[in-house]
Amino acid sequence: MQLKTIISNQQNPFLNLAVEQNLVKQNPDDTLVLYLWKNYQTVVIGLNQNPYTECDVDALLSEGGHLMRRLTGGGAVYHDAGNLNFSFIIPKPYYNVPKQFSVIQKALQTFGLQTEISGRNDLLCEGRKFSGNAFATTDKINNLHHGTLLIKTDTTKVQKYLKVKPGKLKKHGVASVSSRIVNLSELAPINSENIVQPLINAFQDVYQATTQITPFDLVCTPEVIAQSKMLASDDFLFAKWRNFHTKRSGSFAWGEVELDITSNETLHCIQNIEIATDCLQLPIIEQAKLLLQGASLEQAPTIPNIEHANILQDIVNLIYN
Repeated sequence: MQLKTIISNQQNPFLNLAVEQNLVKQNPDDTLVLYLWKNYQTVVIGLNQNPYTECDVDALLSEGGHLMRRLTGGGAVYHDAGNLNFSFIIPKPYYNVPKQFSVIQKALQTFGLQTEISGRNDLLCEGRKFSGNAFATTDKINNLHHGTLLIKTDTTKVQKYLKVKPGKLKKHGVASVSSRIVNLSELAPINSENIVQPLINAFQDVYQATTQITPFDLVCTPEVIAQSKMLASDDFLFAKWRNFHTKRSGSFAWGEVELDITSNETLHCIQNIEIATDCLQLPIIEQAKLLLQGASLEQAPTIPNIEHANILQDIVNLIYN
């Protein structure tokens, strides 16, 4: 087992994400990667999220910001230069979410901060969120765990750009998005530079090996540049979502979901279905689309006995109950 650390020297969100995606595809099966990167004024949404219901797209773009769609599930987050993002690209035999979380937690202990894992994918300090995480179990050699560290993020822009559903705020018992989050710089003398070495040290301590530092320029291959252009394309970011109209919605333990259903009244079936969700389990969302596309309007389809079948059942119930 070998360790590798890569630190981006760019704040282009599409390039940074393209590097991450290429590492997931190309990283060898004996190497664990810690990738650290920062983005300029960017709202990042999950793969299956509707940008227009997650953020104020017009305000964001008119003020020089970026909208980026990552290739994992989860909810919308805001990145700026006061924010540090981390990615663990880990071969499947070594992939262990609690262990990966422990790298972040151990690094923050250097600053005297005690943290906890909360819910599906958050890290909290003193009861407030400073890190949201997302995960991808791929068909490649590697799996992905990435997240964000709020260090000195402009929280006025978080509140300005992100649209948080009132039901989510009510569930957390708070009045606004800004009251749910905390910058680590409010709790300890941390900035996006002096946290880097503690993260590297913690990475080495947790995995009991010495990491190799790989220059960022070496991973910016022509394939990465091409991928970054795809990630920035209008088709990938917006496409079907411009005409998305919520007809059913629900909130569950596994996430929020909105359904846009086109029916064929002649054939009495669902002609097309689109699903907007922050669900972290991407394969089950694709399974839901396959199950419901062409399904009868009069009788609910049978739920297969598969992992996360409860998510399928919740989505089906939104349509047929």
